[in-house]
Amino acid sequence: MKKFIITIVCMLCAAPLLFAQTLLSPNENLKLSFRLNEKGTPTYALTFKGKTVISESTLGFVINQKEDFNSNFEITDVQFAEANSVWQPVLGENKEIRDHHKEMLVHLTQKNNGQQLNLRFRLFNDGLGFRYEFPVQSNFRHFRIQEELTVFQLSGNHKAFWIPADYDTNEFPITTSAISEIPKLIDKVREEPLAAKAPTPNVAVQTPLMLKSSDGLYINLHEAALVNYPAMMLNVSATKHQLSAHLVPDKNGVKGYVQTGSVTPWRTIVVSDDARDILASNLILNLNEPCKITDTSWIHPTKYIGVWWEYFIGGGSTWAYSDDRDITIGVTDYQKLKPNGHHGANTEHVKKYINFAAQHGFDAVLVEGWNEGWEDNYAYDKERIYSFTKAYPDFDVKALHQYAAAKGVKLIMQHETTSSVVDYERHLHEAFRFMKDNGYDAVKTGYVGPIIPRSEYHDGQWMVNHYNYVAETAAKYRIMVNSHEAVRPTGMSRTYPNWVAQESARGTEFESFNGNRPEHTTILPFTRLMGGAMDYTPGIFEGDLRRYGNNKAKRSTTLVKQLALYVTMYSPLQMAADLPENYEKHLDAFQFIKDVAADWDNTYILEAEPGDYITIARKSKGKNEWFIGAITDENAREALIDFSFLPKGKTYTATLYTDGKNADWRTNPNSYSIKTMKVTQKTKLKQRLAPSGGLAISIK
Repeated sequence: MKKFIITIVCMLCAAPLLFAQTLLSPNENLKLSFRLNEKGTPTYALTFKGKTVISESTLGFVINQKEDFNSNFEITDVQFAEANSVWQPVLGENKEIRDHHKEMLVHLTQKNNGQQLNLRFRLFNDGLGFRYEFPVQSNFRHFRIQEELTVFQLSGNHKAFWIPADYDTNEFPITTSAISEIPKLIDKVREEPLAAKAPTPNVAVQTPLMLKSSDGLYINLHEAALVNYPAMMLNVSATKHQLSAHLVPDKNGVKGYVQTGSVTPWRTIVVSDDARDILASNLILNLNEPCKITDTSWIHPTKYIGVWWEYFIGGGSTWAYSDDRDITIGVTDYQKLKPNGHHGANTEHVKKYINFAAQHGFDAVLVEGWNEGWEDNYAYDKERIYSFTKAYPDFDVKALHQYAAAKGVKLIMQHETTSSVVDYERHLHEAFRFMKDNGYDAVKTGYVGPIIPRSEYHDGQWMVNHYNYVAETAAKYRIMVNSHEAVRPTGMSRTYPNWVAQESARGTEFESFNGNRPEHTTILPFTRLMGGAMDYTPGIFEGDLRRYGNNKAKRSTTLVKQLALYVTMYSPLQMAADLPENYEKHLDAFQFIKDVAADWDNTYILEAEPGDYITIARKSKGKNEWFIGAITDENAREALIDFSFLPKGKTYTATLYTDGKNADWRTNPNSYSIKTMKVTQKTKLKQRLAPSGGLAISIK
């Protein structure tokens, strides 16, 4: 009898493991279901308020072993937990972030060989994060990933906001189409001329991917905490409306080198029936590790100008000191080279930028082209291109540091690598010591062109480790990092808040090439910015670039929309990207750029629809000042500004920067007006936005 009772108890304990495991979000709007199918393959499904977000979808891997690592599993344990805490980011859109989630950890073992795999699910009110975990085990230590088999089975032919999957670039224009239309459109989009391209052999798109279903759900797919693992693209099965993981391989075809005792990045699904909730989500940040820097007092928001835009607009300035291309770093004596006469990063020219920054209250000046090697900056097959410690003969590092410091201005150094990454790593510590010795506390890194080592792509595992290594190493020298052409962010700014911003998408510089579309910046916050701040470099006041002899390049926005971008495109690193003389022509409008904050106590998403419009209000960190930005696509619209975020019982003065009555990005882009009005918490304002126009408001 005693034995019988024990058997029954064990069966009762084991019984739940044979059936679907479920998990509800804290507010119970989201429901996760997990089970093993008849093949012993792990599957999951997700609903939101009863609507299907992800139909049953399979999980697992193909690895370099005889048996697939995606079937013949049994559940050996399931553990549940709940967390509810608040943490403070060093820099951010809000001074406090709540992390409230429920967790399910599923322990799996393959019946045939005893190999173990864990799946950890975290369900928040705004979405799901899950990752694979590889426990240390005596019979399973090292392996290679051939494919990750994570599937996202969608419920229909959703509208998608996408760029093509590419191992080397994320600077394509964003295309909006139904999933079923992606295969017929993708080849044309891939024709975009970019510095380095490595398209996937099949139809695939990049993350963050924004989707909208026909039944009103907004779904965002991405990843969090990308560490020691390749970036995830998404294969597209257009007829099945199915997406699946596509890891960036190295050029040997290996998609990941794994050692047990490690974990994958989190796969993230942010979902709501209100687009504003997507922009307000902190799910990706919450899935990253807490800050690893003990003393963060040296990390600060920065507003800057720079010797930069003049290189793009065709005005004659160059990064290179000489037109001589016969350059060997460490051998060539630059004192003997003939200057080309239009090198932008020269001492006297930089002093003019420092003077402008000091006069108008900017924190820093970025200087590109200061160092030896730019004559060979397109030598993509050359390993040693730049010096990171030797300035050109016409750039006096010590004198400029002293000059800037006397005026309360910092200089930002640039480390372009032309993707010779092995050479950059070889000199990294020396380069950062040189920065500290000369008063620099921020660096802009660049990775233009194909990667060296030649076996790697920009978004593969080796390069992911490099970007993280640069941020970690920079922190030891108290240096902030702004990386360009790097893998798109995944919330790592929580762990290394000195990694203040990235480009990693199509930024303002493309306004000087073949342009950005009017809807571009109404989509980026729903895609690229889901993972972290973007150094978009807004603030272009002179929109007709033909005056510089730049073919027919023309800014794709009104002037006021350029102002509004400082609020809608979050970054604690904000550039006034235009030439100083163009700001001097519009000092009244320039005042908004001078006033607007770059770090925030609170953010309020007032209106949002991807590809159409965004209106955001933010409160300055530690100040009773608020700023509002509203933008629209190519269509004029009426923005509704609800001031209910203001404190009760107080009246404030709002300064409105509005599109002029006849403003239009195509015909009259620089028409604007400025007015003031009194506002309270009860104020509601309707304001017309011109085609590709905007509205910027400062409240004090």
